[in-house]
Amino acid sequence: MAIAGPDGVDAAIQAGIDLDGSPIPAEMLALYNEVMDLESQRARSGVKKSMRNRIVKTGSKHMDQTTLDARLKAAGWDGLKDKEIAFFYS
Repeated sequence: MAIAGPDGVDAAIQAGIDLDGSPIPAEMLALYNEVMDLESQRARSGVKKSMRNRIVKTGSKHMDQTTLDARLKAAGWDGLKDKEIAFFYS
């Protein structure tokens, strides 16, 4: 199964197939689905805050700290916080 894009992993989970083509164990799928169901019920604090969180989480995999910090600021968000730097870049 070729996985690409932000929805690729979700499609693989839905199919119950890992990236190497092996089945994902039922117990793993059940726990994942339970936790995602709980998450879907959690109240949200705002779309822009969620967008920023996703950008930091994913952007840290693709951009160095200085670049991501500058891009966040240029887009109008706060730059990287100390706790984000410690978690994603240390």
